[in-house]
Amino acid sequence: MGIFNVQGRVENIAVPDRSGQIELIVDTGSEFTWIPGDILTAVGVEVRKRDEKFVMANGEIITRHIGYAILRVDGFETVDEIVFARNGDLSLLGAHSLEGFGAVVDTERKRLVAAGPHLAAVVARAGD
Repeated sequence: MGIFNVQGRVENIAVPDRSGQIELIVDTGSEFTWIPGDILTAVGVEVRKRDEKFVMANGEIITRHIGYAILRVDGFETVDEIVFARNGDLSLLGAHSLEGFGAVVDTERKRLVAAGPHLAAVVARAGD
């Protein structure tokens, strides 16, 4: 997949006016979205999970904090768990956020596109 960046906003869930601009690398190989911790702190995102473990591409295990925020990119919106990235970490848009957006990656045009209708369970009714 070709690497590309997207512009977006991260917002405080309780106070959406507290928000910040972000630039993220689209990375479907990353489960979580990673945003610099100083940006998350500035918009008032609170740490909700401390020292979560992550395995890096080189096999190294690191720990980072996670908080909850609203994420907006290219007309898509979701509430998600966001990793407080540290200096040296990449700013990534991960698969969990893409799923929350209901979006997939168009690798040819290097953009996000709607994935289509959401799947839902069907409840079987007696007598059907």
